[in-house]
Amino acid sequence: MIRITGNVPHDCTVACSGGPDSMAVLDFLLRGKKRVKIAHFNHGTDHGQDAAEFVHEYAHENSIELISGKLHSTKPTSKSWEEWWRDCRYDFFRSINGPVITAHHLDDVAEWWVFSSLHGDGKLIPSSRENVIRPFLCTPKSSLVRWCDKNNVPYVIDPTNTCGPYARATLRDSVMPGAYMINPGLRTVLKKKLLRRDSQ
Repeated sequence: MIRITGNVPHDCTVACSGGPDSMAVLDFLLRGKKRVKIAHFNHGTDHGQDAAEFVHEYAHENSIELISGKLHSTKPTSKSWEEWWRDCRYDFFRSINGPVITAHHLDDVAEWWVFSSLHGDGKLIPSSRENVIRPFLCTPKSSLVRWCDKNNVPYVIDPTNTCGPYARATLRDSVMPGAYMINPGLRTVLKKKLLRRDSQ
């Protein structure tokens, strides 16, 4: 079940990578009669080009306005690739007028909480950041994938999400299975924390 927390404006832009999470959110909002644009950021990787072509084609076929962005600078040595990509992506989001909806979900919340805990300070993903809104934080990834499968929503998979040289992929592939084995209710615990935080 896809669950929205907070309000989603009628006119909004969906940050869409072409993966199942953002494609499910895009389709969900379109079916909810929201007036939606698509924002796609090309990270310049091999998969990034494939994803850009997929999203461009989907937007064209469905007559959805597309806002495109891409890397605009050279990675500083002080930052990891993941940090640099994130910073460039959010610079792009800030350049867009109006609210930008991302498809961050409950599994992202769990991963970020475990990752930040390993660095000494467990944190929840904020429900918003400047003009970026994250209304799907209480929805598990499995619900988004099921939405795509049920409604024949196409998507592409980034192979580096679960394997590759990046910390997030290592966490998802090697650490999170053990965390869920130790505490099968981890998502439920964090969802309660989210709801309690956002109700204050």
